[in-house]
Amino acid sequence: MNAIRLLEPSRRASAEYVAKFAQVPVACVSDVMLRTEAAGPRLRPMHAGGVLCGPAFTVKTRPGDNLLIHKAIDLAQPGDVIVIDAGGELTNALMGEMMLAYCEKRGFAGVVANGAIRDSAYVKAHAFPVYAAGITHRGPYKNGPGSLNVPIAIDGMIIEPGDLVIGDEDGLVSVPFAMLETVYADASKKAATEARQLDAILSGAYGPNDRKWVDKAFAEAGYQVVTS
Repeated sequence: MNAIRLLEPSRRASAEYVAKFAQVPVACVSDVMLRTEAAGPRLRPMHAGGVLCGPAFTVKTRPGDNLLIHKAIDLAQPGDVIVIDAGGELTNALMGEMMLAYCEKRGFAGVVANGAIRDSAYVKAHAFPVYAAGITHRGPYKNGPGSLNVPIAIDGMIIEPGDLVIGDEDGLVSVPFAMLETVYADASKKAATEARQLDAILSGAYGPNDRKWVDKAFAEAGYQVVTS
């Protein structure tokens, strides 16, 4: 069967949650999700810098082929993140300067490509958020097949259409739509706690008395400590 699915997200993370999560480090979100969710260390920020945050508009495509990505660009809404599962294969670039410039003009929040991009000098010079697994000059094919807005998985992290995708210099994490409220409450609390701890370190208020948990952890694990 040669049918392709061109679906629309049945729900999207709201602009309110996008604005809230954009202020929280990805590491804090990851920690409160029990360190089980990540899009893998190969997916790195390729742009000049800045946070990616928005609801996922997912693309499932054959490695090295961008026909369905072009269709996603036509159908996605401003604020969406185009999230492409192309199997992580790096032989052919999925996107380059022209497509990414058009994505920015369309008002998308960014692009995530589990595959390669090209025109990296352009990407590095612009703040439009782009995450990819690699770079190659070899261009894409435009034959398909693929689908839009189906569940995808990148390095074991499942992303469903409308889930919230967040990226910073540490990498990417996806927050399921149904968990937005709980994860934000926990992650923002953790971020505030870490900010207070950093202030204490920089002011000199944090010292050896705050480090007793290390030896306690040795004892609880039953380690015999040898010092010579």
